[in-house]
Amino acid sequence: MPMSIEWWTQSGWHWLEGFVVKLKRIFDLVCSGLGLLLLSPLFLMIAVLITLESKGPVFFRQERVGLNGRVFQIHKFRTMAADAERNGLQITVGPDQRITRVGAVLRKYKLDELAQLIDVFVGDMSLVGPRPEVPKYIACYPAAVRAEVLSVRPGITDWASIQFKDENDILGRAPDAEKAYIEEVLPIKQRYYVEYVRDRSFFGDLRIIFVTIFAVFGR
Repeated sequence: MPMSIEWWTQSGWHWLEGFVVKLKRIFDLVCSGLGLLLLSPLFLMIAVLITLESKGPVFFRQERVGLNGRVFQIHKFRTMAADAERNGLQITVGPDQRITRVGAVLRKYKLDELAQLIDVFVGDMSLVGPRPEVPKYIACYPAAVRAEVLSVRPGITDWASIQFKDENDILGRAPDAEKAYIEEVLPIKQRYYVEYVRDRSFFGDLRIIFVTIFAVFGR
């Protein structure tokens, strides 16, 4: 019995989707590998400055939820005093007293986020995609939204990251920062995430990367 046109259409679509996913992974692997190599002198300088200013590890590690709900440990250059999460929220609010002087500079220019190139290289993250949340806030997602957002690898940047590049200051003006994050900021981020998942493309990712660079260095 000959295969239907619908079968061929679905089969072709699945093949194309799989090819795009592999292409994105190759792009991530090459770019993150080159980034880690070329930026290694900068990373070394950041590591020395962090170590000189305060005791503790160079990297801040935190549980985040990634592809298909798998939990992984994200990498960031440490910008706060060691064990800062024991003395506050899992989000940063306004002029947070836990932030070090070096950390303030790293945060302003998003240099702390560059450590996530490690996560991209090993496959836990992508250069572009929905930002990975901690399990506590992922639990606040509606089930359908959570399933859609977690169907792709989380990324270092996306449209929500660009829109909320000053999220720290925004939450600092809220009477209850965590409530504002869950009830006001998170729903907006979710809309950006879902739009990305549905409309993602290779050239769309390139656009987000370039807009992110201009947004950071145009501060």
